[in-house]
Amino acid sequence: MSKRPPRASGYFRTSYAQDQSLIETRLEWSALAAGIALLLVFPFFASPFVLDLAAQVLLASVGALALALLTGYAGQVSLGHAGLIAAGAFTNGILFKEFAAPFWITLPAAAATGALLGVVFGLPSLRLRGLYLAVSTLALHFVVVYLGGEYETKRGYSTGIVIDPPRVFGYEVSSARAWYFVMLAAAALTLLLCLNLLRSRTGRAWRAVHSNETVAGALGINVATAKLSAFVISSSITAVAGALFAYHRGFVSVEAFSLYLSIQYIAMIIIGGMGSLLGALLGAVFVTLFPYGIEALLNMLPGAQRYASQLFAVNYAAFGVVMILFLVFEPLGLVGIYKRLQSFFLLWPFKQTPIAGGRK
Repeated sequence: MSKRPPRASGYFRTSYAQDQSLIETRLEWSALAAGIALLLVFPFFASPFVLDLAAQVLLASVGALALALLTGYAGQVSLGHAGLIAAGAFTNGILFKEFAAPFWITLPAAAATGALLGVVFGLPSLRLRGLYLAVSTLALHFVVVYLGGEYETKRGYSTGIVIDPPRVFGYEVSSARAWYFVMLAAAALTLLLCLNLLRSRTGRAWRAVHSNETVAGALGINVATAKLSAFVISSSITAVAGALFAYHRGFVSVEAFSLYLSIQYIAMIIIGGMGSLLGALLGAVFVTLFPYGIEALLNMLPGAQRYASQLFAVNYAAFGVVMILFLVFEPLGLVGIYKRLQSFFLLWPFKQTPIAGGRK
């Protein structure tokens, strides 16, 4: 008799090996293969505009996954995500402008910069919690943006630092299709890294610290090391996302890294579902495409031109309303909705919900 269930709902794993397995059934393997095939074929039929949107979603997924590790799993609140993205972008821009460094140098340098900032701004997490920790990480944003602005001013880059497209194996990455594949590879590698981290001793330590620091310490977990490692790894991944952002946009400017960017990433893991990598991905899709959806709705109204000047304000207001609605009515986020739908189809036509999850 097979040790694996004929189909898995995510609630009935009965062994450690099953819990560690990423893909359990033939149906899941088939779904994964179909998904990969769709992602690879998609850019050959999509327009450049749609490909650019997809690249934005994939890039946002990298940053959202990094924040999900730090906040969703390790329980460390951070408002400095935009600062880390800015740090990676400016590291890329400075190395390119001053030393003409290629991407295989700028990306590791951005990761190292993020890791260093993760250590510096992760140290307060050893003594601070909650709102106090969030405010201390907010300083990261202002420090990095200030230093980036000073560099722009001193070097005379009033409109930002222009960066040439990277060259990979002699091929210039400049078209929408090429960037789609680059961002797809970055998002896929980040997801695999996060999945394996969470299955490791480090990931289990993060979850234990998130649940109860005192109990985690009593179990032999080095709480300080766990917290710092969460900051270092998350910051390093986020800085790499910033470097990719700089290459994708072709320039770096402090105006691109407002505090609103940090709020957007926090919204991604809240709307998507806190403590879930799938939630981070769903949140990245939702938050990235949300402004375009609002713009499309406004364009459908009579006399749409009159609302063009108010589009930014409407986006802000609608974004805030959506966050409140999710916090009040769907605290599990989009991933909670997905799991309920999954349970419904897996258990249909029976109405009994699984013991460990889902709402009736």
